[in-house]
Amino acid sequence: MLGIMLATCFSVGATEHSQHWGYEGQESPENWGKLSPDFALCETGKNQSPVNIQGALKTHHSKPVLVFEQGKQQIINNGHTIQINVSEGNTLRLDDDTFALQQFHFHAPSENEIDGKQFPLEGHFVYKDKEGSLAVLALMFNEGKANPQLTKAWQQMPAKVNQAAILTQPVDINALLPENVGVYRFSGSLTTPPCSEGVIWMVLEQPVSASAEQIRQFRSVLQHANNRPVQPLNGRVIIN
Repeated sequence: MLGIMLATCFSVGATEHSQHWGYEGQESPENWGKLSPDFALCETGKNQSPVNIQGALKTHHSKPVLVFEQGKQQIINNGHTIQINVSEGNTLRLDDDTFALQQFHFHAPSENEIDGKQFPLEGHFVYKDKEGSLAVLALMFNEGKANPQLTKAWQQMPAKVNQAAILTQPVDINALLPENVGVYRFSGSLTTPPCSEGVIWMVLEQPVSASAEQIRQFRSVLQHANNRPVQPLNGRVIIN
């Protein structure tokens, strides 16, 4: 997640997996803040993610400008999610700052909600700028037609933890995203330990589709839900 170079990205899955947290039992989200002093923000933070998006304030702000290059991609099962690490050339331009895409991964069911609606699947595209600041672009999936871009990834989805593979057919991220890149935007955190805050969140307003079978396939590989429950807004304003 934190390295721009492909090789650096590829090493991250193992590092994340070495952290002792999870989604069930004593390691479940409600206990994250007690598992390690490094995870304290998971319990004490006031700008935590995910959130239920409602009452968004209409503003005139610039939309994210996204550029994608069809480079090399590696898919990995890190025990917490299915993650796809990417090579350089995928950028997000926002508020005169440029962020580079590090990886994207999935949660089922969705972590964020829109007007109280939870979606069966959510994708998170994790970006970082030169100063190390993070931005996450979130994509919701409704159950419907099979998604051809997910098919490319899922056909090589590793069944075992720490298994990885280079995708023979890289995901065309531009084709995966909706035509309308209008977003709900708010300040939040990582949705996994250490729950670091100061993350720019952009949740795409328009969902895309994934088939019931694609959703089932993802969940059967992970063998558990991998969503953190929604967190209090604590006065934060969501804009769109």
